[in-house]
Amino acid sequence: MNKVTLAELRAIPALETVPDDQLQWLLNNGETRKLEAGEHLTEVNTALSYTYIIIEGRIRLCMVQNGKLREIAIIQAHSISGYLPFSRATKTPGYTECTKKTRLLSIHKDKMKEAIKLHYELTEAMVHAMTSRVRDFTSLQQQNEKMFALGKLSAGLAHELNNPASAITRGAAALQCQVKHLPELFKDVAAIDMKPEKIDSINQLLINKTTQTNRPILTMLQRADKKDEITDWLLDHHIKDLDMAENFADFDFSPADLDHLNNCTPSPKLDVVLAWMNNYLLQEKMVADIRDSSQRISELVSSVKNFTHMDRDTDKQLLDIHAGLRNTITMLNYKLRKHNIEVQENFDTSLPQVKALAGELNQVWTNLIDNAIDALENTPNSRLTIRTQKDGDFVCVYIGDNGPGIPAELQSQIFDPFFTTKEMGKGSGLGLDVVTRIIRQHNGSVKVTSEPGNTVFTVCFPINDN
Repeated sequence: MNKVTLAELRAIPALETVPDDQLQWLLNNGETRKLEAGEHLTEVNTALSYTYIIIEGRIRLCMVQNGKLREIAIIQAHSISGYLPFSRATKTPGYTECTKKTRLLSIHKDKMKEAIKLHYELTEAMVHAMTSRVRDFTSLQQQNEKMFALGKLSAGLAHELNNPASAITRGAAALQCQVKHLPELFKDVAAIDMKPEKIDSINQLLINKTTQTNRPILTMLQRADKKDEITDWLLDHHIKDLDMAENFADFDFSPADLDHLNNCTPSPKLDVVLAWMNNYLLQEKMVADIRDSSQRISELVSSVKNFTHMDRDTDKQLLDIHAGLRNTITMLNYKLRKHNIEVQENFDTSLPQVKALAGELNQVWTNLIDNAIDALENTPNSRLTIRTQKDGDFVCVYIGDNGPGIPAELQSQIFDPFFTTKEMGKGSGLGLDVVTRIIRQHNGSVKVTSEPGNTVFTVCFPINDN
């Protein structure tokens, strides 16, 4: 086998300051390995037992995230990987696969621990390699985390926008269909010989019903009873189109109102007047649906704009934290509805504005609320509680859920980078690390208390950012 040489080790940038005798120690205590393209160097969750110095070739690190296999990092020639002194990493987060013929020097971790005692410069080089790996991998994972979060929010937003957009499309098509009936209805109505005061009375009734602001909200049973009442009235007056009963019921018409219409209408033309009014009411309902759906889209777009703060500077701004919390709930509303989660808000709206980075705080609320939603999956009567209050010179936000809780032995680890209690592939373990970093940036604190049925994350930061 083409063994690794001293010159090849000396050519590696991370080892360029290590004396030759220490590099020779590596050669004496290491083993040259060759792997073909497609071979795995390590598997998922295997213990990091060796330090690998890559002489030539190319290796990729792959992980399953959100149910999909992804290439997370590339380890090029002249890199150092695997076990490194003082690193907290004990297992591989994924598997490593050679994409080219690879030759490397592997040194068992027991020997590397000896090197810490024997060779200062070599240890220093390995620690530098370890810190560089942590920095690069953390940056990469944070970017992946943001992309996954963006993907989830985008999917939810697309779902939220699709409902009102579809309603507008349906409403517009139905409205177009109703408008097509107008010429024929106009001809029938124009042929009616009706006194002006009777026309005014019918017109006023129609205006009152369509502009009524205190229209009662009926249960399904009450609505069915009202529809049956109107259907019976129509049958008693020999009206064939019984479908209009539902529409008249929706606009709170009563048999007495229909009696008034009947009294104002020449007897053979009642069906014509009712058909014309039904057409008008249908158009009114469709226009209202289109207006409400358009308003919903406008609110969603506004929430996205406020959530991302596209029109804000990157400096800290005075802001109302409740706006960010509400926008985050809006952005995650699809997921809350999907899991049938009740949201309870207990906001102290008298809280003063705080000086903060709005976009950064929204990342905090997104991570904490999204984690709570995941924890509530398959929980009966699931509930998310968000509370705010002033505590001296601090603003405190409490985000709680009634899920299964976090085991006591894990609570001290959940803020550590790459630690996650989620299933393999469902979390990178960086969400709470991001939360901690942002809150510290705002001179605040975040802590958790948890027991089965009651988990609460408490975020506190100073009002004046001092």
